[in-house]
Amino acid sequence: MDEPNRRAFIIGAMPMPIDPIDAHWRVIPLPTLSDAQKDWLTRGGSLTAHLRALDAVTVEVTREAVDIPWQDEARALGVTPRTPVWVREVVLRVDAVPFVVAHSIVALGHSTGVWQSMRRLRTRPLAELLYSDSSVSRSALASRRLTARHPLHRLARAQAEDTGHALVARRSVFKRHDAALMVTECMLDALWIRLAATHGPHRREHVRSYGHLSSHARRVVRGEAK
Repeated sequence: MDEPNRRAFIIGAMPMPIDPIDAHWRVIPLPTLSDAQKDWLTRGGSLTAHLRALDAVTVEVTREAVDIPWQDEARALGVTPRTPVWVREVVLRVDAVPFVVAHSIVALGHSTGVWQSMRRLRTRPLAELLYSDSSVSRSALASRRLTARHPLHRLARAQAEDTGHALVARRSVFKRHDAALMVTECMLDALWIRLAATHGPHRREHVRSYGHLSSHARRVVRGEAK
């Protein structure tokens, strides 16, 4: 399916202007990305569930607050740039190592209405709301490479050291009773290292790299490192 047709394909037939796709966020991943990146950026279903296939997953809530949308979020959510939104930001850890940074937003009014359960999740994954309700529909997934100027890039680098590799992210819009909620997920280097350690051609080197990350993450959790 070519890009225009993919762009038009929205699960649940969501009307415009709510659309996660724009000049930077695209349905077809960049051709320069690795096969693993293309795979994980386009996987349907719950990202948390996919991570659980690797090891135990924990959710760390880093921020829940009233804010305004990022510059590239307002149109995708179908709101004005100054519309108050409820923001939930979390880190998904696999075996204590940060693998994904997620940023979710919903119009503030919907956070006390249709999506009020989002405020009561605490450390439970958002997937519990999104995939257990048949009235929830999901848009196509859109992805991009993040630049250092993007707010999500800064959130990601707060959780993982800069290894010089580009960060990639994906996003999609969920709708329930015409109320939109957008989830943006940035995959961190530890995910690709873990996958390479399991399946890659240089498995031994990647195992050592992942072992270092895992050891450091546990020291951070215990307060022995920063």
